[in-house]
Amino acid sequence: MAKRICVYCGSRMGKNGLYQQGAQQLGEAFARRGIGLVYGGSDVGLMKTVANAVMINGGEVVGIIPTILSHREPEHNAITELHVVNSMHERKALMEQLSDGFIAMPGGVGTFDELFEILAWRNLKLHEKPIGLLNIAGFYNQMMQFIEHCVREGFIPEDVFEAIKIDENPDQLLDKMLGG
Repeated sequence: MAKRICVYCGSRMGKNGLYQQGAQQLGEAFARRGIGLVYGGSDVGLMKTVANAVMINGGEVVGIIPTILSHREPEHNAITELHVVNSMHERKALMEQLSDGFIAMPGGVGTFDELFEILAWRNLKLHEKPIGLLNIAGFYNQMMQFIEHCVREGFIPEDVFEAIKIDENPDQLLDKMLGG
């Protein structure tokens, strides 16, 4: 069973209230299952929602924020542990090192960057950790269609595509990722 899972998600709430509700439910599921959260360390957006949900329910939260963002986004100082690192590269490497799996929630460019980098590392056999998409309100449907297209065209190996677990329900996603 995973001790910690890294969650990539938006520093904004998005326009659909279901995103915040899903972040809340994911955080509650982590705490209920004894899974620690590793995330971007900010006190804004969906990042704050998932971190607060874990903390309120007695779970562990490890935040990792680079100095370039710590000046633009408030750091979440009410979490278990906060690491301030020098660069985005250092942040992503430490997130991977401290995590036993990865979940991407709705988010923007930063979320996509982190998700695709961890997929690239999986493709390069740098890790074999589970990867999940919390597909709230069908957020990732079109991206998954595009990735399937890339597989059909021979640019993404089938095993990398199959490594991506996807569900709109946090508990069901965790079951798929962790074999529960």
